[in-house]
Order: sequence, then structure tokens, then C-alpha cells
Amino acid sequence: MAFSLPSIEDILKEALKIKSNTNQFLYMEKEQPYKTVHVDDSTEDLIQAFQEASSIVILDEQNQPVGTVSASEIIQIFYILYRQLKAFYTTVIQTTDSSVTVIDKEERVKTWTEGAEKIFSIKQNEILSRKITDFFEPEKLEILESLHKGKSIAHHQHQPRSDLFVLINSNPVLCDGEIIGAVVSETDVTSHVLLNEKLFNMSTEVHRLEQEVAKYRKTQDPFSTIKGKSLALQKTVEFARKVCGVKSTVLIMGESGVGKEVFAKAIHEASELKEAPFIPVNCGAIPESLFESEMFGYEKGAFSGASQKGKKGKVELAKGGTLFLDEIGEMPLDMQVKLLRVLQERKFYRIGGEQEIDIDFRVIAATNRDLAELVEDGKFREDLFYRLNVVSIQIPPLRERKEDIVELTSHFFKELSIRYKRPIHRFPSDIMHALLQYDWPGNIRELRNVIERLVVFAVDGLIKTEYLPFNSNGRVINQAQINDGRTSEKEEILPLQEEMDIHEKGVLERALRIAKGNKAHCAKQLGITRATLYNRMKRLGLS
Repeated sequence: MAFSLPSIEDILKEALKIKSNTNQFLYMEKEQPYKTVHVDDSTEDLIQAFQEASSIVILDEQNQPVGTVSASEIIQIFYILYRQLKAFYTTVIQTTDSSVTVIDKEERVKTWTEGAEKIFSIKQNEILSRKITDFFEPEKLEILESLHKGKSIAHHQHQPRSDLFVLINSNPVLCDGEIIGAVVSETDVTSHVLLNEKLFNMSTEVHRLEQEVAKYRKTQDPFSTIKGKSLALQKTVEFARKVCGVKSTVLIMGESGVGKEVFAKAIHEASELKEAPFIPVNCGAIPESLFESEMFGYEKGAFSGASQKGKKGKVELAKGGTLFLDEIGEMPLDMQVKLLRVLQERKFYRIGGEQEIDIDFRVIAATNRDLAELVEDGKFREDLFYRLNVVSIQIPPLRERKEDIVELTSHFFKELSIRYKRPIHRFPSDIMHALLQYDWPGNIRELRNVIERLVVFAVDGLIKTEYLPFNSNGRVINQAQINDGRTSEKEEILPLQEEMDIHEKGVLERALRIAKGNKAHCAKQLGITRATLYNRMKRLGLS
């Protein structure tokens, strides 16, 4: 709460009020000594003038007299201002809920609020004008530190009694550079402190119980998502497990679709805490012009079109976790230089930023290309290659571990049949034979897509060989549209739902033709109810 001295103009207004109330005239005797003060002078100038004369003439900007102030009037004016100031002060003190204590330089209590009464159980009439040390031990009074040493305290937790905790603010009262008193405000936080202690004790107990439960709970193995029991795959998994104990950079190599990101996630989950971020970056999918902003982010207004809020880059988002750089061989050469610096120094700048940001994360890179060959061709930096190739993992392609096809097929069928609500009654052996004969150039990703295709077309719950995109000898069929089991001459890509409707319509037409229009017999053979058959015929426009 701050108050300033009144201006001369304000004092003159008060003086005019006094004169009008006392019927005094605005003139002075010629023989009466007086001094002049301009209306825009300071109040200190006016007070200084009264030391030389008992009356003051106030002059305006044109040096014309606008009024007079006598010594008796100035006393009345300052007394009025004192009473106003006291009224403000009293109202502020009465309004606050906090405990506020004011003492003078003799340690006598000058102000004691209702909040102080509630906290310390001492009434105003008992403590006002008495020394505060009569009621409290001096060593426990922070206000004395402010009074005697000029010490200021802000948001300090203090314990004036064994059963009381307060949040305290304390300051000395200064006048002309001299300490004339001190003020302290205190807020009772005893309930907060006790609640915090209970919360801490409960959290400790919960943590202990969680540890006990963990002893009896079967832990989820992050590598369980990698399906397959082949010797080649199991050796790769065991090698990847050994990497989890340290945070060294890992380079995962393998053909497209072998599951490099699945391995990266498993290594991350086995190495890091549950809340640690896993940030994937497909280096082949980011335009070269946007690469730096995507990786390192930018400050607000760093360039035309930049967000006014700025943006964190992938590197910053990966802090405390793993940055997975997929298709690292596609990274532009100029970005390779900047990435190498980040890996070596663990520091970087945002675009348009001036503050260097410290970062700590693990890097797992993946590629389906021969990086050593790219280095020889000058398309990949040699120093970055050696920095990434600390630990390398080679994932075998699916054609080298065909014994895993059975487990992978079963896993995908369960997942996709639930997703598309397509219960599969049986899986023909000739289709499994065709899957085992095929070389799978797209590896696990291609296998999953083929299984999804089979599930999508199996509207009657039956998997048929004509749904395969290749024959039993592993030769690819150029098939863009399937209708009633025949390959369409016209090659085009249709929306998945439309593709499914075309095939389902063909299946129902063929079934009705075989059943010679007998809908009850047709529905029985398809394994659906007659109502379901009618509904599907109506939806597909079959009469």
C-alpha cells in the first residue's frame, strides 16, 4: 500500500474549502510577510517556504496569484490527510484474513489483526502497545530479524509453536533510510503441512505395496510382440536383449517390412522407464526443405509461416527417451552433419533460437539400404555411419525363416477377424501351402496385408484360394478387382468398403444361383440367418 504527498494544487483546493467554511477572504495584508510558490512546484518546496514565512501565495503558470495558504491552514490540511490515510490503513487491515503484525522500533505492537488473534489466540486489547517479546520467545520471532537487521523474508515456512506452521512474509519499515519498525504477515498452513505428511506417508506405503505386488505379478516381456520361433529370429532377439542393459546407439538393418520398428520399440521398452517417450522419425517421408524444422523445431516467428507459439522438434520431444530414425539412409547430407553434432555434444539450437538446449536421449536407427555402400558413393557421411554403427542388429527376411509364417498367420488372423467382425470357420491347408511357397519380398508387412485381404473377402466365413494375390506356386496374380472368383480385366483401386461390397454381392449372386433362388437353403449354406440374407440383399441392391 503506497501513498504519495498531495500536490500544491490539491493543498490549494483544501485551503479554499477551509476559507469558505470560515468565511475568510482570499487576500492578504500588505505588511504581512509572505513567500510565493508556483502551482507546479513540489510539496517539499511549499514546506520549505513555510520556514521563511507564515503565509504562502500560490502563483499559476502566468505568475498570477490564484490563492493563499497560511501555516494554520496547512496544519489542518495535513491533519485531514492523516485521518484519510489512517482510514485507508484501518480498512486494509480489517479486510485481510491473514495475520498481520506491526511493531515500532521499541518492539511495541502497533497493529494486531483478527487473523493474528485466530492463529495465536491473543486478543488485540491484550497485546497492543506492549512489547511483542512479552508474548513470544525472541529467537522464534522473524519480525525482530527485520527490525534489527533489516532482513526481508518472502514465502518462508516458519514454526512459531510446536503445533503451528505458518507461511511468513516480513519486511522492515524504512523512513529516510532509518528502520522505524517492522511488519510481518503470516498465513496458517498447519493443515496443509499435516496433509502433505499424510500424503507422503501414504505414497511411500503405496510404493511399498506396488513393489510387493510386482514380485507376484508376471511381467510383460517387451519382446513378446515379436512373433516367431525360428532359430534365426531367436538369435536376433537374444542379441537385441543384450543391448537393453546399456544406452548405446543401435543400428537395425534389414529389408523393408521385416519389423525393424517392432524391434526398436522392444529395445526401448526393455531399457527405459514406462513414461519415457519413443519418438519415431521416417527420414524418407520428410521433404528435405522441412527436415531441419521437423528435427530441431523452431522459435515463434522464426520464419514466414511459422507458428506464433513455436514448435518443439523430434529431438526435443525424445528427451529422456528414444529417438527412432527409420530409413536413416534417406537423410539429406546437410542434416547428417547437424545430427552428428547432436549425437556428439547432446546439444542443439531451435531454428531462430539463441539459447542452446541440452538433450539426453537414446538413438536407434534403421535402414534397408547398405550404408557402407552409400558411404563409398558419397551419399552418406562416414563419420555419422561409424557413430551410428556402435551396435548393429541384422533382422533376417521372412524367406529365410519360413517356419515363422504359421505363427504369424495365426496371430494376424485372430487380430484381423476381430477387427472386421469376420469369424473364420476354417483355414484350408492349400492356402497355407501357398503362403509357405511364396518368397515374401515385402516380408512381414506383405504377409499381414495378404491375411487382411483374405479376411476382408471372407464374408461367408470361408477362406478361398482365389482370394490370394498369388497362386499355389508362388506366382503373383495381377488382380485389382475380384468378382465371383474371376480376375477383372480392368485394373483400378477402389475404396475398401466398395471392394468388399462388390465381392459380397458376387458371393450372394453365386450362392442364390446354386440354391436356385431358395433363400432359406441359401442362408443355411452360407451359415447366416434368413433375416441377415434379406438385409444384405437389400443393402447390395439384389432382388
